[in-house]
Amino acid sequence: MNVLAVGCHPDDIEVACAGTLSRYIKQGCRVTMCHVTNGNLGHKIIQKDELREIRLKEAKASGAILGAEVITCDIGDLLVYGDMKEQRDAVVEVIRHAKPDVIITHSPNDYMPDHVAVSKLVFDASFTATLPHYETGRDNTEGLTPLYYMDTLAGLGFTPTEYVDITDEMETKLNMLECHVSQMKWMRDHDKIDFAEFVTSCARYRGLQSGVKYAEAFTACYAWPKVTTRRVLP
Repeated sequence: MNVLAVGCHPDDIEVACAGTLSRYIKQGCRVTMCHVTNGNLGHKIIQKDELREIRLKEAKASGAILGAEVITCDIGDLLVYGDMKEQRDAVVEVIRHAKPDVIITHSPNDYMPDHVAVSKLVFDASFTATLPHYETGRDNTEGLTPLYYMDTLAGLGFTPTEYVDITDEMETKLNMLECHVSQMKWMRDHDKIDFAEFVTSCARYRGLQSGVKYAEAFTACYAWPKVTTRRVLP
C-alpha cells in the first residue's frame, strides 16, 4: 500500500500525522511525505534563502527516521494559492509520482491561509491526477484515492470521524518533530513555547476521546467517489 501525506510546511506532517505514518511503515507500506512550501519565512533571524536549505535538511532527517521518501514543491511561504494552475499541477505530479492508495492532508478549515490553500490544491489535484488526457510529466493514476484530513492545530473546529492509536508511536513522532531544530529551538528560546509538549497534549486529548493514551484524529473527505467502506487508516 502506498501512502501520501501532503503538508504545507516542513514540520506540519510531524505535528498531525507522524504517528499514523509510523504505523503504516510498520505494516510494510511505502510512505511519501511532501511539503508544499519550503518554510522560508519560519524564522525571525535566519534569512529566507538560508532557512529554505535548513528546513529541507530537517525534513529529510525527519523522514529518514521512518524510512519515508521526502519531497517538496518548493513554493515560498504565503505564496500558495488554491486556485493557481501551476501549483495544482505541481501537486498532480506529486500524486502521480507517489501513486497513493490513500492521501492525508490539511483540513479545509485549518488556521492559516497556506494550510487552507494546500487542502484545496490536494482535493483538486487528486481528481486531476486521474485524467489520462491531462498531461504533465507523468502518467495518470488509476481511480480516485480516498482522502483524509488531519487534525487542525490544537484541534480547534475539527470533529474527528476516525482515530489512530499512536501510543506506541509517540516517541517516534516526537523524535521526528525534534529534527526541525530551526523551529523547535526558536520557539523554546524566544517564544517560551515547548512545542513538543503542545503536540503531546493534543495527542493525549485525542487519546482521551478514543480510549487510548495517545491518538491522532482524522476525518474522511466525504466526496464521491472518495468514500470507501474499507478501513484505510492503520
